[in-house]
Amino acid sequence: MKYLLVAVNAKYIHSNPAVYSLRAYTEKHLSDKERAEYPDDAPSIDIAEYTINQNKLEILEDIWRQQPDVIGFSCYIWNWQMIEELLVELPKLLPRTRIWLGGPEVSHDGPELLAKYPCVTGIMVGEGEATFCDLVTYYQYLEGQESCPGMKEAEDKTCPVISLKQIPGLCLRSGYTPTRELLDLDEIPFIYEDLDAFTHRIVYYETARGCPYGCSYCLSAIDKQVRFRSMDKVKQELQFFLDHRVPQVKLVDRTFNCNHTHAMEIWRYLRDHDNGVTNFHFEIAADILREDEIELLNSLRPGLAQLEIGVQTANEDTLQAINRRMDMERLQQIVASLHKGKNIHLHLDLIAGLPLEDYDSFGRSFDRVYAMRPEQLQLGFLKVLKGSPMEEKTSEYGLAYLERPPYEVLYTKWLTYAQLRKLKTIEEVLELYYNSNQYTHTLPVLEQVFDSPFRMYEQMAEYFDRKGYFLNSPARAHRYQILLDFCEEYDGGRLALYRELLTYDMYLRENLKSRPVFARELREEKQFIQDFYRREQEQREYLSAYSAYDWKQMSKMTHLEPFFYPVWDRQGMDQLLAVPEPVGYILFDYQKRDPLTYEAAVTIICTDKEKGDES
Repeated sequence: MKYLLVAVNAKYIHSNPAVYSLRAYTEKHLSDKERAEYPDDAPSIDIAEYTINQNKLEILEDIWRQQPDVIGFSCYIWNWQMIEELLVELPKLLPRTRIWLGGPEVSHDGPELLAKYPCVTGIMVGEGEATFCDLVTYYQYLEGQESCPGMKEAEDKTCPVISLKQIPGLCLRSGYTPTRELLDLDEIPFIYEDLDAFTHRIVYYETARGCPYGCSYCLSAIDKQVRFRSMDKVKQELQFFLDHRVPQVKLVDRTFNCNHTHAMEIWRYLRDHDNGVTNFHFEIAADILREDEIELLNSLRPGLAQLEIGVQTANEDTLQAINRRMDMERLQQIVASLHKGKNIHLHLDLIAGLPLEDYDSFGRSFDRVYAMRPEQLQLGFLKVLKGSPMEEKTSEYGLAYLERPPYEVLYTKWLTYAQLRKLKTIEEVLELYYNSNQYTHTLPVLEQVFDSPFRMYEQMAEYFDRKGYFLNSPARAHRYQILLDFCEEYDGGRLALYRELLTYDMYLRENLKSRPVFARELREEKQFIQDFYRREQEQREYLSAYSAYDWKQMSKMTHLEPFFYPVWDRQGMDQLLAVPEPVGYILFDYQKRDPLTYEAAVTIICTDKEKGDES
């Protein structure tokens, strides 16, 4: 029989480890005796991955061409709408195919879904590896029959599963079968022996399942049992990623550092076996980091690790209401300590729409987290997930949210719909200007003009709305000019300074073929720049790595720019008027980039020809 496990991902770069894990476990755990029972009809388990942006007809045709006997859909909030559309059409094309569902989106309202979709045979509830293996065994023996042909076969153990009702972890039209016991994670095979299917895609990996915390908005609050994969297996599998120089591995452990010993051993292994290429992403609870963990993290190669920290809110009453323990003071201290290493990309999260947090309170949470200066500040919005404790509080909290996925909050007792929409626009400009990391010198100066960073982004969002930029999203290069226009409106007296700051930010990241329209016009400075490169061709004082190139080639591969404000020195930028002559030239070297920020290496070239400082 042919089995097809279907994943519909949010983006092409994503992958679905669940379907690969189901296949790997089943292929490993079907015994030799069971295989011998059907030598001419051994199970064929294939995987089909699509994206929510693909044409539905194309997906239908591809599934139809494969002619599966059994289909299993992996269901999440981001793909459920597409899967529902497929469930309506597939029975017309494959009327004899059995269809099963699994995943968090269908694990909590099974009877209702089975009533809505007659084509669905059943739902796999919760952890699916062993359940799917039992289903394959069942279909291989019985070819979809509800019972074995005779009791003698069952007594002889020829048929290990004589009824779907015997399989734990299912929701059938007759009701739920018994709850399935959780697996020993070492029983699940490593799914990445063949990396061809994951070329140019994110590789996800888990060393543990479960979470010890009970945050009310999260499905992990239902089961607090944490299970770990054995360290020997974890190290072996991490080494596989390192040996194959996988660009990024994203660990999906809910709270990676909930076990101190486990986290330390993995971080130490990665430090000692670093290949200089692979990046590992961890989701952690930062406020429980210990000093030895911080010390170890600060010793890692820049770019080896990135940490995602779910702050969610700085409102103490809100933290208590969502059953989340967080020491904000300690969190701030730890984030500051992690910054000192200048080697780890920090990603901090906030959630809008939580109980007891109104608009002003969220603004204060924003400012407090923004002050920690993460490389990314993600502003998310509450999703009221089916089966979560938050769903039970809908009436008490006055929660209104989308009836369909992603179940995003529309308003609460404390936050109006208009205010949430306003926060949505703030999120958009935050993504464009802060999280892009393209304006790292301009934004800190501009922030001084406003009462707080939150108010700055609030005004920026209003400016975007007024100018129609949300309807016609500006190109990346034009966003610099838009920010300059915004600066002129709110701080026009320092416009010359903002021009230089934006010029500096732009050249830090790109070796532009043409000058930005807002950059200072070069006059006599052109001669200094040409003389510099001619001198470098002879002396190689600053560009020794370019020994194979002449001065014209070096001038195209690097960039030298005069600045009349010390834009590289934030303390020296308080002056309002530029001096008549450049305070220095900046040499941007694009062959040397910061592994964390990808900014070009810069060297200050003083006009008196004294050797500058490199950073």
